[in-house]
Amino acid sequence: MRSTSFENAEGCLNTCLIDDEAPLRHHAPMPDPTELVLIATVFVLSGTVKGITGMGLPTVAISLLGLWMLPAQAAALLVAPTLATNVAQCRGPHTRMLVRRLWPAWLGLALATALAPGLGGAPLPFDARHALGAVLVLYGAWGLWRPRLPDLSQRHPAWGALAGGTAGLMTAMTAVSVMPLVPYLQSLKLDKDALVQALGLGFTVAMIALALRLQASGGLNLWSASTAIALGAAFAGMWLGALARGRLSAAAFQRGLFIVFIGLGLANLTK
Repeated sequence: MRSTSFENAEGCLNTCLIDDEAPLRHHAPMPDPTELVLIATVFVLSGTVKGITGMGLPTVAISLLGLWMLPAQAAALLVAPTLATNVAQCRGPHTRMLVRRLWPAWLGLALATALAPGLGGAPLPFDARHALGAVLVLYGAWGLWRPRLPDLSQRHPAWGALAGGTAGLMTAMTAVSVMPLVPYLQSLKLDKDALVQALGLGFTVAMIALALRLQASGGLNLWSASTAIALGAAFAGMWLGALARGRLSAAAFQRGLFIVFIGLGLANLTK
């Protein structure tokens, strides 16, 4: 016959084991292999676009991920690859000039992205996928139309704060910050190298603010097996894009890309 003390110890051991195993039941399940393949494909494609054009990774990735993921989930997956692939683009000789000219836009962008209703925060009165679809259609149509932009290089910095704040609202709702940030930067008549660096810095500000927003919400994990795969796939895509850059007409490629954005936007609008 077992002693009472042994039974008590055994019961305590069983209780401890059950308590130890309880948190395991709340761990998130491993992603489905099919979904991992889809994620890798999306980021190879979006990385290739960035390798060819110097931009477009977050826009392409979020537009494709949004076809089957909720925008907040897609945004959490997007943060690390976007920040990592923007590092080289943010470096350049124009940093001081860009900080002096663009700080109102960046401040508006960061504050609106972090504080506006949207992903991981206060619920929106409409479907976030529809907002994403509308932004993609607008961006695609603007890219195909290419309207003549006014020269804002000598205008008041308040224009930058307005453009940045509006782009921040779009980022908070959709994780896409191209509108109206890209047209505003182009209206400043920067030279090509300064424009590329300004785009990289602007998108980095938006992604850092979005990362802080998602992290503060507490419900989304910014690092996972899916994120690691997305990161590796994005760099592989950039390498492929760099190889293809000299063999493609950049103008024709961008026109095709804007048509794809319109199609993906319409697909998100119909969900």
